[in-house]
Amino acid sequence: MNRIDQIFANHAQNGTKALMPYLTMGDPDIQTSARLIHAAQEAGASICELGFPFSDPVADGPTIQASMTWALEHGIKAKDILQMVAENRSKLDVGLVAMVSYSIVHKIGDGSFIKDAIDAGIDGFIIPDLAYEESAKVRELILENGGILSFLIAPTTPEARAIEIAKASSGFIYLLARAGITGEKSDLPPDLAPRVEKLREISELPITVGFGVSTDNHVRQVVSVADAAIVGSAIVRRISEARERGSDAVVQATHAFMSDLARGLTRAPEGCEASQ
Repeated sequence: MNRIDQIFANHAQNGTKALMPYLTMGDPDIQTSARLIHAAQEAGASICELGFPFSDPVADGPTIQASMTWALEHGIKAKDILQMVAENRSKLDVGLVAMVSYSIVHKIGDGSFIKDAIDAGIDGFIIPDLAYEESAKVRELILENGGILSFLIAPTTPEARAIEIAKASSGFIYLLARAGITGEKSDLPPDLAPRVEKLREISELPITVGFGVSTDNHVRQVVSVADAAIVGSAIVRRISEARERGSDAVVQATHAFMSDLARGLTRAPEGCEASQ
């Protein structure tokens, strides 16, 4: 069984939910990225999204764009990320999902990138600029190599298309809490719960929710209706704020924040519109 499938199966059996932090690889450097993955595991994360920096990201807001720009300007390459994953995989229990542009995959070669990534220890992929209608070859390669591929479903996605995207996904469904780009928000949309329930009618896959999830109470709200909460920009901002103080400061600040987020996995949501 793929590690992502096993993680969600364990959560379902135990009646628990998952935290999925996003980390831009190479920000502030690849050695610190490795430490941050370990810190995420220690803080209570079940799966980490590893962002492969790209010069023209599809749906990322200014915080993650700036983080990717930093990493690219400091020379990060896809091969560096995979080498780091390979060196650390045996010491990690968390699932690792590559958030990667198809431009990177295609440039390296679909088969080569997917095989190398899975051999290194990547468990799955999110390829936000790969339309599911054009994904058959990539899906086949990923499944043949034992990985999973999750597609994004937005609030604006028509129901018929959402059904097809859900059928094309494996591992989990990535539901966007809101339309637009990533970034921290003060609250979550009140229609989140019915959208999650609608997806449960058409798919048995775990449902993860991201985009605007940025506090422990947001995590509480999300996991009251979904299977996992994805947090990106709020984590990346704390990394960027701590950069000048060095790697230790980055890891300490990020670990503390992710630990706060993880508390939202167990306590009842406060003022939760999403579960109404």
